[in-house]
Amino acid sequence: MRKWFARLAVLGVALLVAGQGQVALAQEPGAGKKVLRVGATQAVDSMNPFLAVRIVSTQVHRWMYGFLTVPDSKTLQPSPDLAESWTASDDGLTWTFKIRQTNWSDGKPVTAEDAAWTFNKIMTDDAAKTANGPAVENFESVTANGQDLVIKLKAPQASMLDNPIPIMPKHAWEGVTDLANFDGDKYPSVSSGPYIATEHKKDQYIKLKANPSYWRGAPKIDELQVIFYDNPQAAIAGLKKGDIDLIGRLNPPEFEAMKGDPNIEQWDTQGRRAAYLQINHGATTTDNKPVGDGHPALKDVKVRQALHHAIDKQKLVDEVWGGLARPADGSIVPPMFKDFFWEATGDTKVTHDVAKANQILDDAGYKKGSDGVRTMPDGKRKLEFRFTIHTDTPIEDKLAEYLAGFFKEIGITLTTVKLDSSKFSDETGVAATFDIAISGWSVNPDPEEILATHLCSRRPTPAGEGGGTESFYCDPTFEKLYQEQLKELDRTKRAGIIKQMLERLYTDAPVIAIYYPNNLEGYRKDRVTAITPIPEEKGLLYGGSSYWPFYTVDVAASSTGGSGGTDGGGSNTGLIAGVVGGVVVLGLAAFLLTRRRRSAADDRE
Repeated sequence: MRKWFARLAVLGVALLVAGQGQVALAQEPGAGKKVLRVGATQAVDSMNPFLAVRIVSTQVHRWMYGFLTVPDSKTLQPSPDLAESWTASDDGLTWTFKIRQTNWSDGKPVTAEDAAWTFNKIMTDDAAKTANGPAVENFESVTANGQDLVIKLKAPQASMLDNPIPIMPKHAWEGVTDLANFDGDKYPSVSSGPYIATEHKKDQYIKLKANPSYWRGAPKIDELQVIFYDNPQAAIAGLKKGDIDLIGRLNPPEFEAMKGDPNIEQWDTQGRRAAYLQINHGATTTDNKPVGDGHPALKDVKVRQALHHAIDKQKLVDEVWGGLARPADGSIVPPMFKDFFWEATGDTKVTHDVAKANQILDDAGYKKGSDGVRTMPDGKRKLEFRFTIHTDTPIEDKLAEYLAGFFKEIGITLTTVKLDSSKFSDETGVAATFDIAISGWSVNPDPEEILATHLCSRRPTPAGEGGGTESFYCDPTFEKLYQEQLKELDRTKRAGIIKQMLERLYTDAPVIAIYYPNNLEGYRKDRVTAITPIPEEKGLLYGGSSYWPFYTVDVAASSTGGSGGTDGGGSNTGLIAGVVGGVVVLGLAAFLLTRRRRSAADDRE
């Protein structure tokens, strides 16, 4: 036993030293250099924009690449980016974008051919569809003529100016033969955005330098670093110690832990995210073949509606989120997007009503046994569901406890299953080996992308490729409404159709929205001297749907060659804490040597 502990101690020291060395490598600004260090409790899933779906990945890619348009910093309406202007034909079927004269970071010109190659790649390659496949499903053809990009549509498309796809450099990417297995980890990156990725240590950090040839002009800072932590507590410790300068995407306990620190500015605004329960209502692949092992009772909409009535959303907001959220009584589009937000009223609204939930199940033939647990109408299987959450996410543990209590009141047993990020994504988005899972998506100013995650086409292929589904949903009514809103160019009328889609999701319940979390962030006032949120009035920083905060940010220059703190010479205590935590996990798991990222993979976009 002593030898075992001795070996563990040696391993712990080795990890501690290694971790400290990697942190130092990530954080070594020279004297006079302006470096912003952003903490993240979620690692990137891929540096390949065709594959990446996590919020941290899409944020990094916004900093690296240009888009046709970007949200205006004040109004969130589409504004020029790589497309400096555009025109549409009278029938709305042909769009011509004038690509601005600018260069990639390697000096080669950005052309319309780059954009055409990007879109055509997604249109023709299943792997390339993973992140943003629905954004091109209505494209008939995409061609380039000089600096003119011409997109011909199958039908008018109202969201044409909100396309979420970053434009990639054809000359740097066309040689990739196996896109599904390419991590995009060639550095320095060939970029057209404000920053160029120069280094990436998987699950540890990303370093990006200012792009001197960016068409708006170089950012005010020299370097941007994203530093990954194993847990939120270590990240907050890092912020307090000065190892990092800014952190976002916080849960209430970490946000509350920043209170009272005179060097930290707490940032609490309305968020752009809805949290919801993903229900395995009978998952299928794109060829309509069943997949997975979901509980058959969840195919019954009455069971899903009973679950909905059993949930006390206000209690979840008050006791799980500490009041830093809003109950979701309808829309998966959060209330910050006022034009498209929908909330149930009257008889449509699903209220917390345990008696009604029990009555629904009684009437549908799900009888309670002597143990109080209901069975299927044929009596052969109990209503015992799995609830899949992420490993090492305390707020999800707490949510699971409350849901188990709610569902017990209606004769349903809920057992928690914890998975790391990679396994979670596979089981809930491809293999469908789950019953109920925690989920959610960050919504952009135009909600088409989040709506598209519930289309038939977003289900995985029989080979388990492509996809990007949020619910394995495939509903003719929803599909019809989706096509109608695509063609409706009148914004008010389109919003009305989208609200019908949101109501359909609400009543059919392939997902059950539970609350809208506030956007909780924090930064060091002694390091960050200026930063502009998006939108500029009471907007978001790290969590925003634009590069704008990180293009406008300015920080105090480092006065030494060290890292952290106000003078660039702080400690690495926060990150060391994360490594020590890893050593404890290793001990408990008897020398489990492979450390995985365990932060919330549901932070998708």
